[in-house]
Amino acid sequence: MRRTKEDAEKTRQTVLEAALKLFSRDGYSLTTLSRIADEAGCSRGPIYWHFQNKDDLYEAVLAYSQDPLEKLVRDCEAMADNPLDAMDHFIERWLGLLATNRRYRQSFEILLNKTELTDAMSRTLKRERQLTQSIIALFQDLVERAKAAGLISTQESANELGLLSYTYLMGITQTWLFAPKLFSLKQQAPFFQRQFWTLLGRTDERP
Repeated sequence: MRRTKEDAEKTRQTVLEAALKLFSRDGYSLTTLSRIADEAGCSRGPIYWHFQNKDDLYEAVLAYSQDPLEKLVRDCEAMADNPLDAMDHFIERWLGLLATNRRYRQSFEILLNKTELTDAMSRTLKRERQLTQSIIALFQDLVERAKAAGLISTQESANELGLLSYTYLMGITQTWLFAPKLFSLKQQAPFFQRQFWTLLGRTDERP
């Protein structure tokens, strides 16, 4: 029977789900293509049809978190004329994805807690570092605009606050992924957002 594009895409998604589960549970090093094939209920042939090797499959799994964040950066860049709204949107979306999107959360966790980073992952690391730089640059620009408009009162530089914004969000993320029973991210997200604005010295009235 001839396979359709729909069949091929269904197989690809099944393989990705299996890889996401095993990378998240057992880590990158202990997860083999044979184990992924067993989890997906197929031979290794279909895996090689869609992915060159384990590193290629790993990149596709990490895209579950990288793609939404890259889109979020673009969306907030388009909101730059309203810098406070843009930063609010970024924080709400970042924390919201972690709290409600399983694939996004597992992908992020695999990168942070389940992978021994090596030179074999150079493409993935390059993309991740570029994403990090773009997020920091976004916040630096938004903070600079907010300071110029008198919307935040801090005397710290925009460059330093852009870096602080990123490390603040990553600190929350890393802590929760490492110990998710420590607190409810969904319930605490408004608190973390309020504290972010305390750090920056937001001067307008917040709802």
